Amino acid sequence: MLHTIAAFDRLGEENAFAVLARATALAHQGRDIINLGIGQPDFKTPQHIVEAAIKALRDGHHGYTPANGLLATREAVVRRTLTTTGVEVSPENVMILPGGKPTMFAAILMFGEPGAEILYPDPGFPIYRSMIEFTGAAPIPVPIREENGFAFSAGETLALITPKTRLLILNSPANPTGGVTPRTEIEKLVKGLEKHPEVAILSDEIYDVMTYDGETHCSLLNFPEIRDRLIVLNGWSKTWAMTGWRMGWSIWPNGEKGAHLYDKVRKLAVNCWSCVNAPSQYAGIAAIDGPQDDVEKMMRAFDNRRKIVVEGLNALPGISCITPKGAFYAFPNVSKTGWKAKKLASALLEDAGVALIGGPDFGVLGEGYIRLSYANSEENLLRALERIEEFLAK
Repeated sequence: MLHTIAAFDRLGEENAFAVLARATALAHQGRDIINLGIGQPDFKTPQHIVEAAIKALRDGHHGYTPANGLLATREAVVRRTLTTTGVEVSPENVMILPGGKPTMFAAILMFGEPGAEILYPDPGFPIYRSMIEFTGAAPIPVPIREENGFAFSAGETLALITPKTRLLILNSPANPTGGVTPRTEIEKLVKGLEKHPEVAILSDEIYDVMTYDGETHCSLLNFPEIRDRLIVLNGWSKTWAMTGWRMGWSIWPNGEKGAHLYDKVRKLAVNCWSCVNAPSQYAGIAAIDGPQDDVEKMMRAFDNRRKIVVEGLNALPGISCITPKGAFYAFPNVSKTGWKAKKLASALLEDAGVALIGGPDFGVLGEGYIRLSYANSEENLLRALERIEEFLAK
C-alpha cells in the first residue's frame, strides 16, 4: 500500500452525496425514490442566466480568468452586497471561487494546525469539522439547540473561546436546521468578541435570502468593528438554483489586521483551482444584475412547501418539528420513534423509498434528528410524508 500522510485519513464526508448515490442506484433498479436528502433546489437555473453563459461561449470567452475572478464579476458581488446588506465593500476584497466549499477550505487551512482550536456549529455543515480535522486543529463544537430555535447562543459560543482559538465559524440561516439567529444575539456575540481580537470569523451566509415569517438575515458585514477579521462566504448555488455551476464568492477582511489574507487565498487559488471559468462568471453577473422574479417565485414555493412539511411531520407518531425560519430544510426530532436517527434514515430509504439524512451526519448533537430538504415538489413531499407514516405504523 502506498503511504499517504495522516491528514487524509482524518478527512470526513458529506453524507448527502452518499445518500444521493444510494438513492440513484435504487432508482436505477426500478425503485420509486423520493429524494429529500440533497440540498439542491429542484428548479432549473433561470433562462436569462443560462443564455448569458451561452453568449459568453459564443463571444469567445474560453480562456483563463484571473485567479481572484473577473473584475466585472467581483463588481457585481459588490453591487449585490450593497443591495442586501447596505454595506459597501471593495472588489479588491472579493474572491470568486468554484463554489462555497473552497472558502471553507481556504479559511480553515489558514488557521488550522495542531495545537489550535476552531469553533464550528453542531449540528452543522459536515465539511466544517472534516476540514478542521484535516488540518490537525481541534474541532470545538458550538451547540445549536432546538430549544433555542436552532439559533446559536452568543453566551455559549463566547464561553468556548480559549487562548488556542484561531477561528470561529458561524452559519445563519443554517444548514441542516433551518435556524436563523436574530440580530440581538449576533450583537451580543460581536460585543463579546471585542475581548478576543485574535479570533478570526468565518460567516457562512449562503442562504442569506432564504428567510420566512418576517425573519430577516443579519449579515456579519453590518458590524464594522470585526471587518478586519471577518470572512463572509456566499455564492450562487442556492439563491439562483446554480448548484452545478460551481460559483461562489467570499468577502475577505480589510484593514491592517486581515488584509494579507486575501493574497494568501489568491495564491491558494493559483496553486489549486487556477480560476473559475469565464462562462459561469458571466452567468453569475446576469444572475445578480438580471430580473429576480424566478428567485421570488422559488422562495414562495419553498415557503408553501415548508408549511406542508412542518404540518405533516408534526402529525406523525413520535416525530415533532419546530418551524424552520430559513434555508430549505426541516430538522425534525425523531427521538420518540424508538429509532436511532441514522438507522431510521437508512430504513426509510431502503424500505420506504424516501431519502433523508440522519442527524449525526451533521454532528454529535444531531442524534435524535433527521434532515429533510423541502427543495422538492409539493406532490413528492406529500407522498414522502405518507410513506413515512406507513413505515412508522408497521
